[in-house]
Amino acid sequence: MGIYKQPNDWSCGPFALKHALVALGELADEKAISQIATPHWWSGTSEVRLAKAANHFGCELPRIRRRDSKYARKSLDNYLRQHIPVILCVDNWQHWITVVANSRSRYVVLDSNDNAVLAVTDWTKLQKRWRYSEASGDFFDLLPVRPQFTTFTRANFSIERALFLRRPENRLLALHWDQYLEDLLEICDKPTSRKPALTFNRFIRRHGETIVERLAYWHGDVTKHQVRKIIKNFSFVANTYGLLVTDENQALVDINILIAFWAASSRGIESLYGSK
Repeated sequence: MGIYKQPNDWSCGPFALKHALVALGELADEKAISQIATPHWWSGTSEVRLAKAANHFGCELPRIRRRDSKYARKSLDNYLRQHIPVILCVDNWQHWITVVANSRSRYVVLDSNDNAVLAVTDWTKLQKRWRYSEASGDFFDLLPVRPQFTTFTRANFSIERALFLRRPENRLLALHWDQYLEDLLEICDKPTSRKPALTFNRFIRRHGETIVERLAYWHGDVTKHQVRKIIKNFSFVANTYGLLVTDENQALVDINILIAFWAASSRGIESLYGSK
């Protein structure tokens, strides 16, 4: 799980649906999606099979066809404005990608053929990839992933966030995105919570340096810089989904435990108090 490149030439369909679900705050492994969508090594995954898999995960996946690029773009922008991710078939119907956000003429795309997966492209390039030409003329098909459940944690994959995740130093954050999100969903509340709440950034401003100092003291092999990087990763994911902290003491305990587990798994741990 996570945001990483597809391992073969025919699994782009399950990856595209997985990326759409991640944008909706839902975690689904591409292998689980593949068991339902059953991609074929030669023909890949049809929109019918993708719709079947989307339905299994509580989403509708209608196919909408536009003959004019102007109306195709208008439809795409309308869904993105509603924070609904859209799957597109591109490259002469050879590859599935997921569009999750836009700003003016630039679009945030999750493309499992791209080494960094998250990409930023302009309308001209996207239109060129999206257009399919046949004897009767051009057309543009889009498959909006419409959740049939109430979503509280839709991702805000802005242009800036996409470019940040494309940096080489953030490769591990992208690779383990689902793990960060899964843990944060247990620690935090949804953006619509009516309880008194802190943003995750404010929570970290209050407690971050204490976490860094104590962990570096107890686990000397881990540097303060490394601990700060993990905390920043948690903050980045939490802010992408707008997650809130309503139980400050419990969240502090949970984050400390998780980072201690990370330190032990990253650097190992010696025997303590006579344990073997």
